[in-house]
Amino acid sequence: MTTKPSALEGIRVIDMSRVFAAPVGAQILGDLGADVIKVERPGVGDDGRGYGTAWVKGKDGAETRQSSFFTVSNRNKRSITLNHSKPEGQEIIRKLAETADVLIENYKVGDLKRFGLDYESLKAINPRLIYCSVTGYGQTGPSAALPGYDGLFQAQGGMMAVTGLPDGQPGAGPLKAGPSLVDFITGHNTALAILGALMHRSRTGEGQFIDIALLDTSVAMVSHIMQDYLISGVAPPRLGNGGNGGGPADLLHASDGIVYLTAGTDEHYRRLTVLMEQPELFTDDRFDSNFKRARSGQAELIRIINAWSSQLTVADLLAKFDSVGIPAAKYNELEDVWRDPQVEHRQLRATTPHPHAEAGSVDLIASPLAQMSASPATIRRPPPLIGEHTREILGELGYDVARIAELQELKVV
Repeated sequence: MTTKPSALEGIRVIDMSRVFAAPVGAQILGDLGADVIKVERPGVGDDGRGYGTAWVKGKDGAETRQSSFFTVSNRNKRSITLNHSKPEGQEIIRKLAETADVLIENYKVGDLKRFGLDYESLKAINPRLIYCSVTGYGQTGPSAALPGYDGLFQAQGGMMAVTGLPDGQPGAGPLKAGPSLVDFITGHNTALAILGALMHRSRTGEGQFIDIALLDTSVAMVSHIMQDYLISGVAPPRLGNGGNGGGPADLLHASDGIVYLTAGTDEHYRRLTVLMEQPELFTDDRFDSNFKRARSGQAELIRIINAWSSQLTVADLLAKFDSVGIPAAKYNELEDVWRDPQVEHRQLRATTPHPHAEAGSVDLIASPLAQMSASPATIRRPPPLIGEHTREILGELGYDVARIAELQELKVV
């Protein structure tokens, strides 16, 4: 537990989002110190509680309803169960909005307007409110009403077009990335936009509406490869594990494992040819420009390098590359990641007390923002049980024990 002040201490966030992208955004704000109140459906909770392939084990065999999907995106939140389709539930949301700084939701476009919980309705209650809506395609346009999930946008936004083995190789074709990258980066864009809106409000006193779309993120994520296309009008080929910025860059096979090499500048490549005791490769007309090494000649060059690297161990390869300043890294399976000395040094495995878990704690992935010198991101709360903080939050809003019991009887909470 850190004693350093939190960057967003005093900021209250209403998190009406589900599944992954928007909850990640809300979690980032929570990591930075905001009080994040997660609104979930009574008895069911966030749909993300049922996603994934592993669940946190509860004490005495109790069901925690905390899947890996939910656990990775909902720490530092308090959970209240609330049926916002009922007038009493809508009243509670409005009470929360009166003093909240941010509301995040990812319902279908226009869905919350039916209940008077849209931006314009809540802005009338609290003009300083920052209201962030996260959808697949945005608030307007021909696709605005369509649902959207990560894989759809990896396909639609161009990411799969540049991911996968090159044409002509066995198994060639578009390939989806393993992690839900569009969701994850959309979550970061959500948090970034909200932080910008908070800065704007600090100068002007004005809240605002934020329209975040997974489609927008998916196109932006193609980044410099998409920019190649915009400049040249020519779609770059899929390069498998090859680098897109310079070469040689690819997986190398050692005698006892795999190393990834990036010798992306002329100087790095020259050093590599000397290290291999094949300096003639530097002036070989098949490989004498970065473009050739990264495109037309890459496959042949990687075969030549592999013939050399396969005679050495991973440790020997890394030592040789390091001795001449060539960037390289050991390939890690997931279990190996957590034994990596630098991963251990950075404390990226965050073991967090969890009163409802069988082990009394849960291992989480530390925030990449934890190394801020003055106001680091911290983990103060494990992911909550469904409705774990309902009574606490309602009490803060002025509801007494009798009224809370009535709301439970009405199935509002």
